[in-house]
Amino acid sequence: MRILSGVQSSGRLHLGNYYGAVRQFIELQSQGEALYFIANLHALNTVRDGEQARSLTRETAVAFLSLGLDPNRATLFRQSDVPEVLELYWVLGTLVPFANLERAHSYKDKVARGLPADLGLFAYPVLMAADILLYGADVVPVGRDQLQHVEFARDWATKFNVAYVKGYDPADPLGSQKGHAPGILKLPAAQLHEGAAVLPGVDGQKMSKSYGNTIDVFGDEKDIKKKIMGIRTDASAVDAPKPTADSPLYSLLQAMLPATEFRDVDASWKAGGRGYGDYKKLLLEAFHAQFAAARARRTELLQDPAELDRILAAGARKARVMAAPIIEQVRRAVGLA
Repeated sequence: MRILSGVQSSGRLHLGNYYGAVRQFIELQSQGEALYFIANLHALNTVRDGEQARSLTRETAVAFLSLGLDPNRATLFRQSDVPEVLELYWVLGTLVPFANLERAHSYKDKVARGLPADLGLFAYPVLMAADILLYGADVVPVGRDQLQHVEFARDWATKFNVAYVKGYDPADPLGSQKGHAPGILKLPAAQLHEGAAVLPGVDGQKMSKSYGNTIDVFGDEKDIKKKIMGIRTDASAVDAPKPTADSPLYSLLQAMLPATEFRDVDASWKAGGRGYGDYKKLLLEAFHAQFAAARARRTELLQDPAELDRILAAGARKARVMAAPIIEQVRRAVGLA
């Protein structure tokens, strides 16, 4: 089973990234042939400074490795180190209906939040589909907000196969029946991880770099403490039971504490008798217990930039080997080879 996913290098890794995706990536590397890419081409939609883009790309790679990604078990690479993805991006783009892109949830959401409606943002799902289809991925672990992108990839792979593969039947994509041909582009399956969490930020909205409400996994210790102690709470008295709905502090404690410890917190939260300050201190302790080893590992990795370069270069070579037979078939099918 070939597993593929990626993370944009548009900012520093935060708790929402970790609990919503990266933690699952680390678990999945032992369950199949895992490929994880740093989506630095996608990041160009928001990062418009070259030096910053390079720095964030390396920061994202170091974060993956610090948190437990093993380059001997999983392939880690920069999206931009596999130029074939841009070739497939264009080929797919010649088939993608304009109406599909107009109804893309991510595009409508970002434009509504004030991002400029440029081509990069509009065509984002096409590049994401190329990311998925280029390597013949079987499974794409995603959050619910990314499901539509996998559905688009499946639809456009089918559209390509129907157009260019003689004997292809969408009802038999593997070509298992007599007279049918298998598609060149494999239809991937989305995998929703039940343990994935959508975390609130310090202001109660979804934790996101776009909202500026994140708690960074590898942030400065003083800044982390300031963010945690500043999490939005209501005016409940110390002795009063605390509301669980729409409480970012409660949700973060639930995500970060071991189940046995959270049961005690849940009981005291609902009974009353402890103030929010106590719970924030508890969350800060949980943060350091969870990430102290990863933060130390990051310090080590940053002292050896040559090793990071070696890991990324090796990952790109492996990824291109996987991509080569697929892009060659695409080239022949459309007349480019």
